[in-house]
Amino acid sequence: MDRRTTLKWVLAAGAAWPLVQRRAAQAGTPFAARTDVARAAAAPAQGYGRDPDLAANYHPGELWPLTLTAAERRLAGMLADIIIPADEHSPGASAVGVVEFIDEWVSAPYPEQQRDRTLVLSGFAWLDGEAARRFGKGFADLDTPLQHGICDDICDESRAATERRDAARFFALYRDLTAGGFYSSPAGRKDLSYIGNVPLASFEGAPPALLKTLGLS
Repeated sequence: MDRRTTLKWVLAAGAAWPLVQRRAAQAGTPFAARTDVARAAAAPAQGYGRDPDLAANYHPGELWPLTLTAAERRLAGMLADIIIPADEHSPGASAVGVVEFIDEWVSAPYPEQQRDRTLVLSGFAWLDGEAARRFGKGFADLDTPLQHGICDDICDESRAATERRDAARFFALYRDLTAGGFYSSPAGRKDLSYIGNVPLASFEGAPPALLKTLGLS
C-alpha cells in the first residue's frame, strides 16, 4: 500500500461518512485513566496547513510520523476484520489496507484526527485491559469468540453499560473509520457495485427515457 493511496483515502473518506458524536471521557473513569497511552498530541507536521501533492509518491512517515506500534497494528487489524470480515464477495478489512488507512488518519496533525487519535489509542488500551481482566490475556491473543464477546458489549452505545459508554464511543468511531477505509478501496467499491471512476471507450450520453423523465429531452 503506497503513501499516495492512503493519503487519498484520508482526504476522500473524511467526507464520506457521518461525523461520530463524541464527548470527552469523564476524569477518573477506567477508560479516561487509560488516555496516557494516547501519547498526548502528535507532533505537528512540517509545513502544517499545506495540502500534500497527491501526484507525488510519499514514503510512510514522510509527511507526518505514523502512530501505531506493531502491537497496536496487530490489534487494529483484528478489530477491523471483526467489523468487516472476509466473505465470498470480498476480502476482510485488514487485507485491503484499512490498518494503514487508520494509522494515517490518527497520525494526521489536524484537529479532528488528533481528537480521534486519543480516542482510538485509549480504546485499544481499554480492549487490552478488559481482555486481561476477563481472561488474563491481551485482546489480540484471545480466541475469536472471546473477542466477539467483548465487542458485543460495546457495539451499541444505547445498550452499553454505563461504565462502558466511552468504550462504546470508541467502537462507533472505529467502525466508521473501518468502513470509510474499506469502502474507499477498490475491493470495497466493487463490493458496493460502484461503477464510477471507470474509463469508458465511448459515452453515449444519458438514456433518452431518463432525460424525458427529468424533462430534459
